[in-house]
Amino acid sequence: MALFMVVLVLVFILALSICTALLRWNELKFSKKGLPPGTMGWPIFGETTEFLKQGPNFMKNQRARYGSFFKSHILGCPTAVSMDPELNRYILMNEAKGLVPGYPQSMLDILGKCNIAAVHGSTHKQMRGALLALISPTMIKQQLLPKIDEFMRNFVSDWDNKIIDIQEKTKQMAFLSSLKQIASVESTSIAREFMPEFFKLVLGTLSLPIDLPGTNYRRGLKARKIILTILKQLIGKRRGCQESHKDMLAYLMSKDDNNRYKLSDAEIIDQIITILYSGYETVSTTSMMAVKYLHDHPSILEELRKEHMAIREKKRPEDPIEWNDLKPMKFTRAVIFETSRLATIVNGVLRKTTEEMELNGFVVPKGWRIYVYTREINYDPFIYPDPLAFNPWRWMLGISK
Repeated sequence: MALFMVVLVLVFILALSICTALLRWNELKFSKKGLPPGTMGWPIFGETTEFLKQGPNFMKNQRARYGSFFKSHILGCPTAVSMDPELNRYILMNEAKGLVPGYPQSMLDILGKCNIAAVHGSTHKQMRGALLALISPTMIKQQLLPKIDEFMRNFVSDWDNKIIDIQEKTKQMAFLSSLKQIASVESTSIAREFMPEFFKLVLGTLSLPIDLPGTNYRRGLKARKIILTILKQLIGKRRGCQESHKDMLAYLMSKDDNNRYKLSDAEIIDQIITILYSGYETVSTTSMMAVKYLHDHPSILEELRKEHMAIREKKRPEDPIEWNDLKPMKFTRAVIFETSRLATIVNGVLRKTTEEMELNGFVVPKGWRIYVYTREINYDPFIYPDPLAFNPWRWMLGISK
C-alpha cells in the first residue's frame, strides 16, 4: 500500500511537471518582444475552453489583468484581443490596410472555401453582390415578406393552450423560415434530413479544428458532406424540371440578364449554407430573448400589441403583412434594437493580419487574428443610461421612460 502511494505521488508530480513545462513552453513560444501582454494557455488548445465556457467573464478577467489590449490563443489561432473602443474604431475603419476577415479555421473549413467570409478582393465583391441582390427592396416586397408571413402563421397556429419550449421553437423557426426562402417548394421535404445535420454543422464551426473521432469538428465536417449531397441533388432536380420557381435558389441559379452575379454550383451551395448559418444563431437567440423581455415587462408588451393591432385593424384577417406596414412600426423597431443591444448576440468580429502591424504600441505578427470585441459598448452608461434596463423608449427620439 505504501509503495502504491509513493508511485501515485510520483505520477502526480510527473504529470504536474509536464503540464507546467508545456504551459511554460507555449508562453515562451509567443514571448516575442513587443507583443501585447496576456497568456496563451496550452499548446494547440490555447485558452479555447475558458473562452467558450466563461464567455464575457473571460474577457473581463483578462482585461482586469492585462488591460484593454491583450493576447490569447482561441479557436486554434494566436489572437490579439481589443476591448478599446478607439482602437476598435480604427481597426474597423482601416480594414484594407493589412487586415482581412479572420474567421477561425474550423468555420472556414465547415462553411466552405467559397463562403463570403473566406474570400477576398474581387471574389468577395462578387459574393457580396450576389447576397445583397437577394435582399433588395424588390425581393423583400415580392418574396421575403409574403413567405415569412405565411410561414409564421402556420408555425404558431397550433400553440394555443400548450407549453412551448421557446428556445427549441425559435431555433426551428430561424432555420425553417430561412430554408423556405431558399427553396420554397422543396423546403418541407428536405427539412427533416437537413435540420439535424445543420445543427451539427453549427456546433462544428465553434470548435478547435482537430479532426478526431467524437469531436464537434469531425461531426461538423461530416454534416457538411451530407448537406452538400442534399443541395447538389436539389440543384440537379431544379435543372431537370421546367417549372419556374421564385425563391433565393432560383435567383442564384438564374443565367438571365437580371442576374448580374453568375455563380458556379459550388459557390451557390456555399452561399446557401452561409445564409442559413448567418441568420440562425442571431435570429433564434434574439427572438427567444425578445419573448423573455416582453414577458418580464407587461407594459412594453401592451404598447407593442397596440401598435400591431392598429395596423391589423385596417386589414382583413387573411391579409399578409406588407412593405407599407413596416414604416408605422416605430415601437416594434425600438423593441428589436433594445433586444439586440441587451442580449448582444454578436460580441465582436475577427480580422486577420496580412502583415506585421503595430497597434497601441504593441506588435501584432503576420497571420494573427485580431478580435475586435465590441460587446461592452452596449453596456456603456455614458451611451445608454441605466444600461441593464430593458427600455425600448431610449430608441424613440424625444421620448423616454
